[in-house]
Formats: sequence, structure tokens, C-alpha cells
Amino acid sequence: MSKKAFSTEKYLQAEEQAIKRRLKRVNGRLYIEIGGKLLADNHAARTLPGYNPEAKLRLLKNLKDQIEIIYCVGTPHLKQGKTRSDYNISYADFTIKALQKLESLGLSKPKIAINLFAGEDEAQRFAARLKNTGYQVFLRHLIANYPRNIDNILGKRGFGKDPYIPVEREIVIVNGPGPNSGKLSTCLGQLYHEHRENRKSGFAKLETFPVWNLPLNHPVNIAYEAATADLGDQNVIDPFHLEAYDASAVNYNRDVESFPILKKILDRLSPTGKSMYQSPTDMGINEIKEGIIDDQETRDAAKQEIIFYLFRYREDVLKGVGEERAVERTKTLMQQLDLKETDRPTVTPAREAAQQAISQPEKGNKGFYCGAAIELPNKKVVTGKNSPLLHAEAAALLNALKRLAKIPDTIDLLSENLIQEVTEFKKSKLKQTSTSLDAYEVLFALTLSMTANPSVEKALDQVPKLRNCSAHTTHILNGGDQKAFQKLKIWYTTDGRKTGQVNI
Repeated sequence: MSKKAFSTEKYLQAEEQAIKRRLKRVNGRLYIEIGGKLLADNHAARTLPGYNPEAKLRLLKNLKDQIEIIYCVGTPHLKQGKTRSDYNISYADFTIKALQKLESLGLSKPKIAINLFAGEDEAQRFAARLKNTGYQVFLRHLIANYPRNIDNILGKRGFGKDPYIPVEREIVIVNGPGPNSGKLSTCLGQLYHEHRENRKSGFAKLETFPVWNLPLNHPVNIAYEAATADLGDQNVIDPFHLEAYDASAVNYNRDVESFPILKKILDRLSPTGKSMYQSPTDMGINEIKEGIIDDQETRDAAKQEIIFYLFRYREDVLKGVGEERAVERTKTLMQQLDLKETDRPTVTPAREAAQQAISQPEKGNKGFYCGAAIELPNKKVVTGKNSPLLHAEAAALLNALKRLAKIPDTIDLLSENLIQEVTEFKKSKLKQTSTSLDAYEVLFALTLSMTANPSVEKALDQVPKLRNCSAHTTHILNGGDQKAFQKLKIWYTTDGRKTGQVNI
């Protein structure tokens, strides 16, 4: 866990002013495509210590009297049942969650665009579900040869076939649950209809990464490449910006590759016949650099994020939901910064804890040897190893709470008799083969023990301090351990070994 290196307040002030400057320049309605995560941008929070993961929501709340929201969902995501891995829910359910969150902030009720629609039942069912809860829903069709056939796109069989989504305010925020939700297409479609009615309008992108005015090889920008290694994104110097202004700016390959076509579309939709933008960087509104108050601490945190993604991609491959190319790409990025996986402070201690479990076997372990480690806010690392009573994660969690509460090692937060009663219940009544307590079960047991053990209440008071701490395990976490770490906002990595295997 890193100390504060980023000021969300400074960033939001700069971002709000940048939006107002862009609005003035457009001199009409401004459609802003928000890239990245609107809710819980945990990648940004880990990379920029001090960044509020809901900073974009705060920005919208600050501008709430000026904005409307269009929320986009891609039909292919609905058809495939695509899930958001950070929430472990479908894009459809995440959309409902996001809409509820936006309304809870006092923002106007979002309008919904279901994109890439070609008659799919899944899209029609989701549209009906949204309409039944009071949302306006607009089906936007799949356009042949999008975005290359500009004449077709800007005609009756393209955007002309889609409905205009009625908006009234001067700023329209366009967002969605993830990539390929049709955000850009929705913005361009709205510009098309505005242009046909001779109303002035413009387009901008609000991105968090890459940071255009940080060096190409800055760890923050490399961390973005790691976070999108599964998508194949690569940072590049924007050649259009360099040519137009003789100045370097960092962008990413997909924006650079698509800019010539996008510029032609924007030129056609501009009241003057010529877009104000000379480069993809021009389109962006990104004041992240203004919020960085400690560059070295930011660099260190970004390096940790790169290693974090190496382990995450490996875990995905082992679970059969990821590709090896993302692992190899992240390894290459680590080599650029001379990083090793053991540079993550929790990795070696977790592996050593597993080795101790092997060298000091306990009766009942049945050859399963696991280790876990948690880095505390003061940079100290505590460990845990599995036993017949506790999972390694559960042991590490108990040790972390005791260390934070300054409770001596000689004091047990949970008595051995209590743990044995629970394990016996799991074995005899629930017929479970694995009876040792996982981290989630330990949290419940602690809450039930508060009245009987004053030390437990003192330990549980420390739970908020675990938020945004990092952890590592030698093996794939079970459901209860994973759920506990997610609830506590402990960012874990894993060697992904099966129980019994150790990688030292």
C-alpha cells in the first residue's frame, strides 16, 4: 500500500475547467465519451495512490445541472452473457447497478442506447426490462462496414436509420459498462442528427489513461499497457499531434489508427466542414498529470500495478478465461522497467510461509501446503500458512488484524475449541471434505466472538485499515477467501498453484 501521491481535488478542479473550456470552444452541445471505468476505477486508484476510484462520478455530480447521460450497452455483450470480472456480474446487471448509482447522486435519469442491434432476443428482453423500470431505451442498429464506409454511415441506412436520443442540456455524457459498448458510435450518431437540424454540437473524449503529457516510458503509462494487455493496446507517440504542433503527446494505437477515418466523419458533421481537431490527442480531456503530487511514489505504485496484472493474467489462463499472449506481453513490459515478480513485497513471504508448512507439517494437513502474505499500511508484511483449522488466507488475516491492533501473538482471537466446533459442524452436518475455516468464515466467527473476547472487538476495529492493502497467495483461492478479500478491498495476487504445490 502506497502513501498518497495523487490529489483527486486538484485533478477534479483541472478537469472541470478543461470541460468548460472545451464547451466554450464548441459553442454548442458537447458530447463527451467517458473512457475507462465510471464506477470503481480501481486500476487508477492502485496506480495513482490517492485517486478516488469514483472521481468521475464526483465530476459528474459537480456538473449535474449542465449534464445529461446516455448509457450504452452492446448487444453482443448481452447475447454472450459477458461479465464484469471485478464485480463478477453480467454486463446487463452491472448496467442496472450503474444506472441506480447515477440516479442516487441526483443526476438526471439516464437514457439507454442498446447498440449493434440486429433483432436479437436478448437485447429486446433487456430493453423491456429497462422500460419496465421507467427508462427510455433506444435500439441502435448494426451498420454495415462501420466505420469505413462513410457515405453509408452518414446516410439513411447508417445513422439515419437510428433514432435521435432526445437531450436538452449542453453537456451529454456517454458511457457504458465496458469496451465495445458503442459509445463512440452513439456520440457520432447524435452529432449526425444535430447536424441535420443545423444545431451546433461537438465531441470530446474524457480518458484517464494513457496520460498524454507524461513520457511514453513513464511507469503510469506502461501500467495502462499492462492493464489492457489482453486487448492488445499499445502506447505510441501521436504522429498527428507531432506533425500539427511539433510536440510529443502519448496516445494509444487504436485511437491513432482510427483517427483518419474519425476525422473525416467529424469534418462532415462540422458546421464549418472542418473539425477543430488535428490529432486524436486533441480530442481528449485529460488532466491526470495535474493531480500527481509525488512522482516517485506514483512511479513505484505503477510498477506494482504492472506486476499485479502479470499474476492476474496468469490466473485467468489457469482458469481457462485468459490468453497466454497477455502474460507474455506483460512480461515484456516488466522487462522495460527491469521488474521481477518477486519485487511485489508479498510474493516471497507467501512462498516462504508455504515452505514452512512443508518443513513443519501439522497432523491433518494431508499434504496440502499453502502460504499467504498481506502487506500492511506501514509496509510490514504478515504471513499465514494453512493448517487443519485455518486456510492460509484466514491465518494471514488474523495475524494482520492482531498486528494492526497491537495484540500479542500469545493471545488467540479465536480459540482452538471454537474453530474445532465449526470444523466438526462442517464435516458432520454439511458433509464438507474441506473443513478448515476460510477467511470469510473467520470474519463471521470473529463477529460472533466479540462479546466473549474484548481483543476481538479491538481487532475488528482495524478492518478499515486493510482497505487497498496488497496480498499474495501460493495457490488458487477458494470462494470464501476470494469473497473476503474482495469485501475487504485487499488486492490479491496468486501463483495459481493447486494446493500442495509450492513455487519458491
